[in-house]
Amino acid sequence: SLFVFNLVFCATAATIVSGAMAERTKFISYCIYSFVISLVVYPIEAHWVWGPDGFLTALGFHDFAGSAVIHYAGGLTALIGASLLGPRIGKFNKDKTPNGIPGHNLTIGALGVFILWFGWYGFNGAAATNGRMLATIFSTTTVAPAIATVTVMIFTWLKYGKPDVALSLNGSLAGLVAITAGCDVVNVMGAFIIGILSGFNVCFFTWFLDYKLHIDDPVGAVPVHFANGALGTICVGLFGCNTASKVVGLFYGGGTRLLLVQILGLLAIGVWTAVTMTITFVAIKKTIGLRVTPEEEIIGLDKLEH
Repeated sequence: SLFVFNLVFCATAATIVSGAMAERTKFISYCIYSFVISLVVYPIEAHWVWGPDGFLTALGFHDFAGSAVIHYAGGLTALIGASLLGPRIGKFNKDKTPNGIPGHNLTIGALGVFILWFGWYGFNGAAATNGRMLATIFSTTTVAPAIATVTVMIFTWLKYGKPDVALSLNGSLAGLVAITAGCDVVNVMGAFIIGILSGFNVCFFTWFLDYKLHIDDPVGAVPVHFANGALGTICVGLFGCNTASKVVGLFYGGGTRLLLVQILGLLAIGVWTAVTMTITFVAIKKTIGLRVTPEEEIIGLDKLEH
């Protein structure tokens, strides 16, 4: 069961990257970087956090189900990959202003999000050791994404005159990612606040990627996973309130130590992931190439690559 659990985590991290690099990447390149992130990046940083003799374990770093280990690392890899790959044809104008390229079926997109949300109860709850912990995990894994969804819906409704369905769905995922680190040690109020923060966070980073960094991320993998993986990890140091497991954050009288440890963990995971995956992407780009030809991109990868 541990092998299957780890295999699912590896697949999750690789899939995050695939979303950000969708519609213009060679399939063989997907296979290579997925192999590297699964074989090299993930096992090392997972051991730091979850191994009994990991150095972050010894410091008291807390990431219950992978906000940092899976989502932040995968989202950072997605950011690097999409940056080196370049945008899809037609995404940006000559003045760098972005053009929307909407998905063709929001109904299927919504179904996918709800399937993910349902599966997340297993994703977060798999390591629960007793009924009380499982109840806490289920509660926080419900509240945070629900509040994040509503936050994005209201924000986009006020800003654009109508709610943005696609971004609201990413709000659901953002809330799930953000609560994953502390789902066992925060209470419902903490999950509520994390949901609000993750909703605003995904909106800001979606805008930031398009209008400031000019990086094309078709599915919002970077705003959802990188930005909210980091947010959720930091929030453990703020809203952790589990005295039994000694995970007590700043707002519950725990001081700044846990918060600083959480930030240190993000830095360590970030440096390891960034260095390893930048080398990987550059090596692929210089050898077999990351990107399909413009003709193949226009015709579509389902027809020519898959």
